[in-house]
Amino acid sequence: MARHWRAGAAGLAVLGLTLTACGGAKVGDDSAAGSGSSGKCGTFNLAINPWVGYEANAAVLAYVAEHDLGCKVEQKDLKEEIAWQGFGTGEVDAVVENWGHDDLKKKYITEQKTAVEAGPTGNKGLIGWYVPPWLAKAHPDITHWKNLNKYASKFKTSESGGKGQLLDGDPSYVTNDEALVKNLKLDFKVVYAGSETALIQAYRNAEKNKQWVIGYFYEPQWFLSEVPLKKVGLPEYKEGCDADAEKVACDYPVYELDKIVSAKFAKSGSPAYDLVKKFSWTNDDQNTVAKYIAVDKMAPEAAAKKWVEANRDKVDAWIE
Repeated sequence: MARHWRAGAAGLAVLGLTLTACGGAKVGDDSAAGSGSSGKCGTFNLAINPWVGYEANAAVLAYVAEHDLGCKVEQKDLKEEIAWQGFGTGEVDAVVENWGHDDLKKKYITEQKTAVEAGPTGNKGLIGWYVPPWLAKAHPDITHWKNLNKYASKFKTSESGGKGQLLDGDPSYVTNDEALVKNLKLDFKVVYAGSETALIQAYRNAEKNKQWVIGYFYEPQWFLSEVPLKKVGLPEYKEGCDADAEKVACDYPVYELDKIVSAKFAKSGSPAYDLVKKFSWTNDDQNTVAKYIAVDKMAPEAAAKKWVEANRDKVDAWIE
């Protein structure tokens, strides 16, 4: 979750590529456009970005849209910038957990005018570097960045080229970590685990087996209730300290996570737009549904159903 996510990962697809999504639609396929008008829902095209917290948001919204509003929901597995490209083609109506992305807002909201903001999700997003609890307890000073070089050799792996390994997640996430390592003069190399699941498993193994692992992680995230990772203090974030991606030498900000929709969808009259706009919940709410999906292995729809039935008052406020 890029909680400053990397929108421009290498090999990022461009509009027109035949990227098949869950609903079978392709980027650039105008037939996928939402058909809601005059209060009728029609088709609601919902992007699914690749982390379980987002999946939790989307699962609940999809469930309510289908069962309360009678929408036909098309859920589409798309990484971040590709999802934003879909606003202009009609493939995507909504992105329902955006972590900052001032670059994408400038491109698609300000310049292209194919997207608009739809308000906060209610979630507070926090990104940073974390270590397993056992390590913070054994070496308390490791939770300050100035002490990391002292321990760099302990984090070496076969992939880190003789330096300490700083483990990141999905390569599509935007992180400032490579710049941070360079600008803070740390003897580390960023290595990508490949996915949120792989990152979680690395931390789980590290705690269980007393392994040396340091890496990127974030909140809200259900896993922190299983393994309470300890955050490493980086230089304090100050407004503008991350303005130049090459010169970043500060911590990540606290993100007010929000929702982005296509400009066409916002004007469609679809009740699904009103639902997205009114949708708001807490980090605890999201973590509950994410845990149902990731740990309890519930299907997203079943996880959403369980939460909705237990929180009907919150749901009713979204659709009144």
